[in-house]
Amino acid sequence: MENGQLLPETVLESATGSSSKLLSLLIDIKYLLKGKVLVANVLPVFTAYWLALYFNGEPFIDHLGLFLLTMAGSTLVISGALILNNWYEVDLDKKMVRTQKRPTVTGNFTLKTVLWSGIITSIMGLVMMLFTTLEAAVYSFLGWFVYVVLYTFWTKRRYTLNTVVGSVSGALTPLIGWAAIAPVYHIVPIIMFCILFIWQVPHTLAISINRLEDYTRAGVPMLPVVSGVEVAIRQNLIYIIALLPFPFFLISSFGWFFFLFATSLTIGWILLAMKGSQAKDVKKWAQTNLRYSLIYLILILIVMVILTSLS
Repeated sequence: MENGQLLPETVLESATGSSSKLLSLLIDIKYLLKGKVLVANVLPVFTAYWLALYFNGEPFIDHLGLFLLTMAGSTLVISGALILNNWYEVDLDKKMVRTQKRPTVTGNFTLKTVLWSGIITSIMGLVMMLFTTLEAAVYSFLGWFVYVVLYTFWTKRRYTLNTVVGSVSGALTPLIGWAAIAPVYHIVPIIMFCILFIWQVPHTLAISINRLEDYTRAGVPMLPVVSGVEVAIRQNLIYIIALLPFPFFLISSFGWFFFLFATSLTIGWILLAMKGSQAKDVKKWAQTNLRYSLIYLILILIVMVILTSLS
């Protein structure tokens, strides 16, 4: 320091340190919000909102404010649920390799801070959703309640059924987006709910098979932990097969191309699932199954948006 002023080197070091702290904070927030999980839940909200505009003959630009409010509110509600999940499951996360970077485990965020962040974020999101439509707000609350109370607090540590319970929460996301524009008694949001509900089971089974040691160490009663990997592989196949009929119900809404495209994706997933029982490296197969499930969901939702955009 010269004449009370910082030297250039000191300024540079200070700026670098501040950038590093900011980056570290953002990384912690990403792990706290389970970044990929957050995106996977917000994407159906956006898709259903877009589709509701199309099928109800409403121009997007006339509802831009409502769109921003719906996306912000639903994102906050989902984020709040994920934060509370991290707060409650810190003891489990400490025992699992894949969750070691979460700030609740590293201690970068205090549990009190995380708890209040989850509560405040949830309340803010739900209040914002009340300014969309009451129906959208109700679905937002139900999704939050199922994930936080019925899944996180009640079933995850007790029953293998936890996967199915958690799937209900994720399946409600398209209903939120659609209900912001119109009531959900339409074939499109109903089928989207069914697809997302069933999709989440093989998606989660793939994670639990791939991370079997983690869940076993933590004592979480996932299906492959309690009943064995072979049972989980069979259940995985059954749920994927159950996805086959749903594109048929959307032919009148999206046309034959969507039906053929979605059915082809499902058949491809079935063929992959059938290899599980003969796989030499079950973990590698589960990882491939997990990636396919994500590709499946993203492509289904994107094609829905593209087809309605081109109409």
